[in-house]
Parts: sequence; C-alpha cells; structure tokens
Amino acid sequence: MMIDSQFLEKVWGEILSHRPARIQRMFTSLDPASQQEVLEHLKKMVTEEGWQEVQIISAQLALKALESASSL
Repeated sequence: MMIDSQFLEKVWGEILSHRPARIQRMFTSLDPASQQEVLEHLKKMVTEEGWQEVQIISAQLALKALESASSL
C-alpha cells in the first residue's frame, strides 16, 4: 500500500505543531502500528544527531503532549 504524501505531511504537521490538543487528536486517530512508528521516530529525533534544533524542540513537545495524555 502506498501512503499518500499529503496524508503524511498532514500527520507530521499536526504531530510537530506545538499544540497539545492537535498532537493528541492526530496521534489517537492513527492505528496502533502507526502510533508506535510515530513514537519511535520522535524519540530518534530527540536522541540522535543530525536534527535541527527546531525539529528537536518540536519532537520534545510532541512527546510531552503524548505523555501527558497517556497519564490522564
């Protein structure tokens, strides 16, 4: 199955939006396998070299938003 690039752009636009409600809404709309992929990618963004500072900050904020949602 080919994934639509516009869909991916929208997903990552929401996940990296700095807006917790939008991040959480998009994340919960994904299937469990996609959610796991998103989490793994966000963790790589904050731990691996080669990412720009703005990308790292966005990933950190997304992880924080998702962690706070799961602890409710």
